[in-house]
Amino acid sequence: MDLLTSLRMSWRALADHKLRSVLTTLGIVIGVGAIIALVSVSAGLQADVVQTLAGENTNLVYVSATSGDGESIPTIDRGAAVFTEHDVAMLRRVDGVAAIIPQSGIATSTVRYRNDSVGRQWITVTTPDHFDARGLAIVEGRTFVSGRHEVVINERAQEMFATNVSVGENLTIVRGATGQPINATVVGIVEGEEQEGPSIVSRANQPSIYAPPDPFYQRTVVSPTTETIQRVYPQLVIVADGAASVESVKGRSQTLLAEESDARILKSREYRFEVTTYDELVEQIDQITNTFTAYIVGIAVISLVVGAIGIANIMLANVAERRREIGIMRAIGGQNRDILQLFVNEAVLLGVIGAALGAVLGVVGGFVAAELIGLPHVVDLWWLAVAIGVGITVGVVSG
Repeated sequence: MDLLTSLRMSWRALADHKLRSVLTTLGIVIGVGAIIALVSVSAGLQADVVQTLAGENTNLVYVSATSGDGESIPTIDRGAAVFTEHDVAMLRRVDGVAAIIPQSGIATSTVRYRNDSVGRQWITVTTPDHFDARGLAIVEGRTFVSGRHEVVINERAQEMFATNVSVGENLTIVRGATGQPINATVVGIVEGEEQEGPSIVSRANQPSIYAPPDPFYQRTVVSPTTETIQRVYPQLVIVADGAASVESVKGRSQTLLAEESDARILKSREYRFEVTTYDELVEQIDQITNTFTAYIVGIAVISLVVGAIGIANIMLANVAERRREIGIMRAIGGQNRDILQLFVNEAVLLGVIGAALGAVLGVVGGFVAAELIGLPHVVDLWWLAVAIGVGITVGVVSG
């Protein structure tokens, strides 16, 4: 029997039992669709985290002191606050360093504007270099000046009150720990695609308020080196003068931190310095997202197994119901391979149709999920091909 005739007969057999064929194919559709959709969400999450943490800059080096295993992702206000202004000045003198950005934050109970207020905002304490390092452009006004009660907000923060905030307007920031109100003037609006807070892996495009350490940040210690009271930070971001300088800057910074910094004395014994580059950061993100992807793909494969069982079951039912047809085929000269080909073709058709519909469902489902969550939509073509191939293979093996 030629292949075209066999396929035509297989298709007719499936069409004669439409409902049963549709229900059988659903297992493949759901399995393939789930794999593609979940992998798309995972890839979008990875892209979003990389963009949020490091933007498009490859010349950033993150410095913190933690008790972790070194596998976690650097975040704002992560680790012990041990880096003094002496350490900032020391690292600024390292060859290849363009800027040092000390970073921390202030938890507030409320932020008030005119007669409106918003609860529990996070104020990012940083320096003007932060905006260039993150690739955030000032779209209106200017950046803040150290020593003045000035803040910069992003475009989302501009819209979080009943009336939009304009440059030159005043905000009242109420500290969460002490309840102390601070009046601050909004001097600039920055484009709003970054979320700052206790975890920088939070969703992007949220209201953000930026302030200089002086006069907003009050966390201080006595510097062991200078024996003066200085501000102390949980994280420093080193901006190298180019991507080629990153590794040398990392090495020199680690040496200075271990030998001459206040932080080596202020940090607890169980804490250690982590100096992380952009490439290492991306590698850590890859490890985390790959583990997450493998887990959710494993769950989705269960649907394919269910679909395989369904196809195998329908083939057994077909054989039982079509004994007369098989007998007639044998009587007129049909051979075993012809009969086998007929049933395998039916299984392959179910697998192909299920994989194709599942691919469409997965791409659409991934897009909808990404839109709802607010992630970029990324279609991994390799996983798309794998999911379709697995769906077809499931049909063939089951048949």
